[in-house]
This record gives sequence, structure tokens and C-alpha cells, in this order.
Amino acid sequence: MGKNIKLQLLDGAYSISRLSGDAPIPLWADGDGFVSISRNGDELSIVSLQERVPSGVKTDADWVCLKFLGPFAFGETGIVLSVIKPLSENGLGIFLVSTFDGDCLLLKREDFDAATKLLLAARHTIL
Repeated sequence: MGKNIKLQLLDGAYSISRLSGDAPIPLWADGDGFVSISRNGDELSIVSLQERVPSGVKTDADWVCLKFLGPFAFGETGIVLSVIKPLSENGLGIFLVSTFDGDCLLLKREDFDAATKLLLAARHTIL
């Protein structure tokens, strides 16, 4: 049987933005809410509240963010899989970001109601 995870819905609408791989980290990227900034050489990706993203930035808007309530040990297995499996099996796309103590799952706002039903059916809790 899968893990039963508590997920906290974070306030606000989120965007996932893409800048060039050599772009400096912009000042607008950091602030309130969940923020993730990652670079892989080809691109700089920024997850932030969408109200902070200036016009002209390549972005995908209207995401909601669910925070996994941990912490979880690095060696603990099945945490993420137990949450994303029912979503993936039902055709819902996700964007997942890991932090030191946990994970944040972003879902398109239009998929949130369906995702909520699937997560509750999988015995997860959404706060």
C-alpha cells in the first residue's frame, strides 16, 4: 500500500518561467510564497507567484502549489510516487520541485478539482 501524505495548498497562483541559461537571476524571482530557481546550463527556470513575473518573460501561468508536509528522510522511498502515481495514471500533468526537507507539487489550476478527488481517493490529505 502507498504512503499517506499530507499536502498543504499554498496561497496564490504560480507561474513557471524560463530564461536563457546564461541569464542572471532576476530580482523579481525572489519574494513571498514558494520560490524555486534552478539552472541546468541550457535554461534558468523560476517558479514563483505569477503576480511577480513581468510581461515579456516566457512563462506558463495558472498553477497551484501543494507542499508535502514532512520532513522526509533522504532514504525514505515511495513518498513522491504515492502522490504522482494517481495523477499520472489519470492523465494529469505535474511539475515537481524537491527541497532539502520535502517536495512541492504544482498542478494546473484547471486540473486541481480532479487532482483533489484523485489524491483523496488515494488516502492523501489536503489541508
